[in-house]
This record gives sequence, C-alpha cells and structure tokens, in this order.
Amino acid sequence: MMTTDVGRFVDVDGLRTFYVKVGTGTPLVMIHGGSPGACARVNWGANIDALAAAGFTVYAFDQPGYGRTDNPVDFSLEYRVQHAKAFIAALGIERMIVMGNSQGSYIAARIALEGPGVIEKLVLVSSGTLAPRGDAAAERMAREHSERLASYEPSLENMRTMTRETLVNHEQITEELVQERYEMSIGKNREADGLRRQTKPPRQISLEELGRLSMPALLMFGANDSGVAMERMVALFRAIPGAELHVFDHCGHWVQWDQVGRFNAIVRDFLRGS
Repeated sequence: MMTTDVGRFVDVDGLRTFYVKVGTGTPLVMIHGGSPGACARVNWGANIDALAAAGFTVYAFDQPGYGRTDNPVDFSLEYRVQHAKAFIAALGIERMIVMGNSQGSYIAARIALEGPGVIEKLVLVSSGTLAPRGDAAAERMAREHSERLASYEPSLENMRTMTRETLVNHEQITEELVQERYEMSIGKNREADGLRRQTKPPRQISLEELGRLSMPALLMFGANDSGVAMERMVALFRAIPGAELHVFDHCGHWVQWDQVGRFNAIVRDFLRGS
C-alpha cells in the first residue's frame, strides 16, 4: 500500500530535503505531522499514488529533523513553517493545493494565510495544534496524548504499540508501515525529537485569522482520535468560512490510514470539484 516512489532530494535553506513527486496536474503539497517516525512516506504512504492517479502532481516532503531530511539548527515548529514555505519556493510551485495532517495542518494553514503562491484549496486532517483550544477535559486529553508520544522509546514492538494507538482499524497496520515508521524514529530523528520538545510551543492561530481562509477547505476527523476532542474540530470547522467537515466513526488520528478508501475518494472528489 505504501507508495513505490523512491523519492529525491533538493536543497532547502541549506538542508538536504527529501521529497516524493508523483503524477501530473495541479500541484498538491502534502505536509506530515509531528509524532515519532513521521515523514512523507509514513504519513501519506497510502494516499500519494491514489491522489496522483486522480490527476494531481503530489509533492510530499520530509520536514527538517524528520525522515530523510537533514536536522536543522532550529527545531521549533515556527522554523518548520519557514522550511515548508522555502520548499515550495525551491520547487517553483506558484499555484497549489495544500494538505496537512496533525501538526502539518497548522503548517498548511500558515502557508494558506501567508503564502508563498496561490492556495486553491486546503485539506486539514486531525489537527490539535491548529484547532481552537477546548475546555479543561479537551486540554487534558491533548496533554495526555503529547505525554504518550514523549514517552516513546525506540523499538519495533514499541512502534507497533504506538501505531495501534494511532489507528483504530488495526488491519491497516502492516509490518511495512511499522518497520518504516520505526526506522524513521531512530538515529538523527530520535535526537531531533528530543530537541523539538525543548522549544517553545507555536503561536496560536486566532479565530480572526482562521476567518480569513477564503479558499475551499475540507476538514477530516476521526471520532476516536485519542488526542483531539471532537468539540475542537467542530470549533475549527465553524471558524473557517464555507468549510466542510467529514467525521468518521471507528477512526483515530490518522484518518488517511484508518479510512484510507473513503479518505482518498472524498479528497479526490473535493479537489476535483468546482
């Protein structure tokens, strides 16, 4: 199910940056999340080829300190936003669709608000970083989720356990996914994970800013997400003019894996629609 594209590298802000490019048509920039082992091929492995086949040029890149991309000097999420913008500029992409998962949705929204280029459509998947803050129970849920991720100690078995917590539909969890996610959680990426946790949290995107997202926006969410309360995704949906929200029962934080068939079909139809 993982994309067969082996990827390539480009220099972005002095960092050797890995990315996958598949397909022809309108550029679709896919931005992964921030959990241990996250990277383009892991987060989007089940979606890249399907969306390329639907008529889009898919660009899925590894952020600094993730996957096969070099570790940066600055490990903050703010720098990851700047690197994503620089990646788009380095590839010469001027008009695009942007899709983010988890922390990647925060980066996607920042790009949509600040550029570069023209963002035709926006897809936001399960983002607690982007969503407005919730009540005490919702904030406790988010905090406990972060603590579980921080407690990860690299091993194949621990990665298998963490992936079973990420997904509700465990039949989607292949040994290939667990192996690649584990391999992307060790070495220089393990070092980066620890250094990221020492940085300041990103600035919250205000409701006023969210209200300026004028392009068509699709929000995807799993009702069984263990880190993001549904009330927060509903609040995000209400803050973005003209957005649509799809909520899946029996689905966790990675909707793109848990409900892969429906996810690919809904995203395809949304991107193709006028």
